[in-house]
Amino acid sequence: MAGLSLRGIYKKYPGGVVAVSDVNLEIRDKEFVVLVGPSGCGKSTTLRMIAGLEEISEGELYIGDRLVNDIAPKDRDIAMVFQNYALYPHMTVFENMAFGLKLRKVPKDEIARKVEEAARILDLTHLLDRKPKAMSGGQRQRVALGRAIVRSPQVFLLDEPLSNLDAKLRAQMRTEISLLHKKLGTTFIYVTHDQTEAMTMGDRIVVMKDGFIQQVDVPQTLYEKPVNKFVAGFLGSPQMNFIDAMLLLQNGKYIVEFGSSDTKTTQGVKYRIEVPEAKVNENLAHYVDKEIILGIRPENVHDEEMYISNATTGLIKCSVEITEMMGAETYLYLECEGHKLIARVSPRTTAKPQDVIDVALDPNKILIFDKETEKTVID
Repeated sequence: MAGLSLRGIYKKYPGGVVAVSDVNLEIRDKEFVVLVGPSGCGKSTTLRMIAGLEEISEGELYIGDRLVNDIAPKDRDIAMVFQNYALYPHMTVFENMAFGLKLRKVPKDEIARKVEEAARILDLTHLLDRKPKAMSGGQRQRVALGRAIVRSPQVFLLDEPLSNLDAKLRAQMRTEISLLHKKLGTTFIYVTHDQTEAMTMGDRIVVMKDGFIQQVDVPQTLYEKPVNKFVAGFLGSPQMNFIDAMLLLQNGKYIVEFGSSDTKTTQGVKYRIEVPEAKVNENLAHYVDKEIILGIRPENVHDEEMYISNATTGLIKCSVEITEMMGAETYLYLECEGHKLIARVSPRTTAKPQDVIDVALDPNKILIFDKETEKTVID
């Protein structure tokens, strides 16, 4: 088994296109690391450089203690699982899983042992004589995983392996891959654009944007303490609410103020949220009387009377535009003084479209971002 070290990695294409910039990342042995970000952020390119399928333009890549920049993919002791499964349609499951071992002249009895062991782990034993066309998407994906397992690599690379599956099967396969990682005790590097996959599977998550790493941390820390607005908005569903606001200092208290002063279209209502003492830091002093961005997650926008009656700050009045019943919860799409908000509330809510309701923003859960740099000021 082995960890990985990416040191100042760049990928540059002809014409001045830089796909990946200055990636520095240490991946521990047996760790499950997820690279996540929108399309074009450089996550798959980074994975392909680790695999050796893309040449590294600058920087050094170590697998274990070995510098592998100039080592061929077949000699890096890695296995890759692709989005499209890449199975041979004319071969059975057994033959697909055994193919790589046959190329390496592995003895037949050892091939049989490894394939049968992988099939048992993945619940494929009863399918070893089938061909891919006679199997479901989830079964094909397990075969692709099995083909990687039989090689006993130091590192597994998985490039959006669940994107071709339906929602129910994706959820099932997320669990299966997480369990597989625990069984094998091998380093996994997993690429996805799906933040749900990232949050539920990764020991640590690497959030990327425009070829740069934005933040690397455990899922809960990324969710609660994002370093910038992009990370805050990318992780979480529905995504975080962002409100243009001003930061004031009154009677020694920091106040976030937002609303409208356009009396032609509204009554010019201003709303205020007091920043809790526990969230105050030395950065705030630099933003007094300046525009900032207020962030609050939908689950921290409450419409229940219990929250509203106990709130001493952060009470606002909204009109309900749309309600979405999700079973265990309801999403309220709200409008407040020109600002769009989403609240994730109890399914017992009585709010209906066109209602005007009071909601309470939990001041203990607010974030503040720099208007220009979008970096987090308080978390």
